[in-house]
Amino acid sequence: MSSRNNSARIAIVMGSKSDWATMQFTAEILDALNVPYHVEVVSAHRTPDKLFSFAEGAEENGFQVIIAGAGGAAHLPGMIAAKTLVPVLGVPVQSAALSGVDSLYSIVQM
Repeated sequence: MSSRNNSARIAIVMGSKSDWATMQFTAEILDALNVPYHVEVVSAHRTPDKLFSFAEGAEENGFQVIIAGAGGAAHLPGMIAAKTLVPVLGVPVQSAALSGVDSLYSIVQM
């Protein structure tokens, strides 16, 4: 996972490091296109203040889009979207229960 790249206009965000197994494909595509990105691990449940700080500062930090991966109830994309005007794309992460379908439904409804 990368550190803050000041030229990055895309943020890849996930709730835990275990979500990287899914989100790495986003990074691989951006790498192939030579598009710089920033990776952030921040939990909607364990570190909501850090999440809100990240989301509220997203535009000021130059992000033009946030790609947020989450499993289970998948609160992460919706909580980020509630705190920024930057577009947020939600990516469902497969979980043990329902193979990630629950995550997909949650993201679509938010």
